[in-house]
Amino acid sequence: MSAISKLQVCIRGRVQGVGFRNFTRRTALQQGILGWVRNCEDGSVEAVLHGSKEAVDQLLVKLKQGPPLSQVEAIEIYEDLSEDCFEDFTIR
Repeated sequence: MSAISKLQVCIRGRVQGVGFRNFTRRTALQQGILGWVRNCEDGSVEAVLHGSKEAVDQLLVKLKQGPPLSQVEAIEIYEDLSEDCFEDFTIR
């Protein structure tokens, strides 16, 4: 059984109004990752990612690139210490 990653990420740059949340959800579901994504008031996008370490690592690579109109400047990554359980990947 592969290791499980539970991460919270904050993506900064031109990431709102460019389809970033839909891109994140679609890519996460393709990788079998559960969690959520949302826009933040400061212009960043926040997400919680639960899945195999390999799948989460692959998603992080794709998030650094982002959808075509985005411009990712930084991604902050934190361990998700919550006890939340997810059945899907949702846009909040």
